[in-house]
Amino acid sequence: MNTAGKHYKFINSRTGNVIFYSSLSADLSPEEIKAELDKIRTQVAIKNGIYRETIYWEEIKDE
Repeated sequence: MNTAGKHYKFINSRTGNVIFYSSLSADLSPEEIKAELDKIRTQVAIKNGIYRETIYWEEIKDE
């Protein structure tokens, strides 16, 4: 079991600003990760009052 997880940033494509950070378990399947990221994107859009499709996510990679 990998408890380290994956870390993501949610970015407003109009401004380029990061507006939210989130972590997900590395044990999730790619389909589960996408579903969770879609849910989070919707919540972030509602909270910030912006169009959902304006937000995208990127995985934060350790350099």
